[in-house]
Amino acid sequence: MSLPTRNYRNRILAGLPKGEIGRLAPHLTPVDLKVGTHLLDGQADYAYFMEQGIASVVLTLAGGATVEVGVIGFDGVVGLPMLLGSDSMPGATFIQVEGSGFRIDARRLKSEFERTGQLRDHLQRYMLASLIQSAQNGACNRLHTIVERLARWLLTCHDRVQSERIGLTHEFLGQMLGAPRTTVTLAAGMLHEAGIIDYSRGHVTIKSRSDLENAACECYGVVRAEFDRLKLL
Repeated sequence: MSLPTRNYRNRILAGLPKGEIGRLAPHLTPVDLKVGTHLLDGQADYAYFMEQGIASVVLTLAGGATVEVGVIGFDGVVGLPMLLGSDSMPGATFIQVEGSGFRIDARRLKSEFERTGQLRDHLQRYMLASLIQSAQNGACNRLHTIVERLARWLLTCHDRVQSERIGLTHEFLGQMLGAPRTTVTLAAGMLHEAGIIDYSRGHVTIKSRSDLENAACECYGVVRAEFDRLKLL
C-alpha cells in the first residue's frame, strides 16, 4: 500500500513530481525553528526547506556591524553553498521569524540535485533569484534611505510570513538593515505616523500594504518581479 502524499508548503518541494518527492521524502525530517536558531554558520551538515517563518543570511564585519544580504522563507532552501560544492561559507544564516520546515542531510540533497530532474531545475531557479536578491540588496543598502529600506524589508517579510503581524524588535531590525537602533526607531516612527504600520511589544503590524509599497524603493518591485517570474512566490 502506498503512503499518503504530504501537502508541502515549500514551493520547491510542492513543485516536484510524485517520483522525485517520493524519493526525497524519506530523508526529510520535520523541525521546529525558533527565533535565533543558527542553520548555517561557517560549516553545516544539513540543508533546510522552510515551510513557515523566515531565515536571514547575515554578514558580520570586522567592527561588529551586521547587514542582511538575503531572506529565505517558504520560497526556498537554506544551504545553497553546499549544493555548489563548498564546505564552508562566510556569514551566518539564522531564524528571524519562528516557523517550521524540513531538515535534510546536505550530502543527500547534493546527490539528488546532481540528478537530472525537476529538483535541479527548481533549485537552479532559486539560486538565480537569490543572486538577484543579494545584488539588489547591495545596491539598496548603498543608495536608498533607511525609510525606503525598512519598507522594502517589511514587504519582503510580509510576502513570506503572509501575515500582517510580524514579530520583530527595533534592535533586530537595526541588525538586519545595518543601521543603529535609534535610526531604525525614527524610520519606523515615520511609517507609524503615516498610518502604514503599528509597532508594539516587539511586533510590527502592517496596516496598509499598498502604502508600504509606495514608501519602499524600487528594489522591492525589482526583486519581487523576478521571484514571480521564476514562480517562487
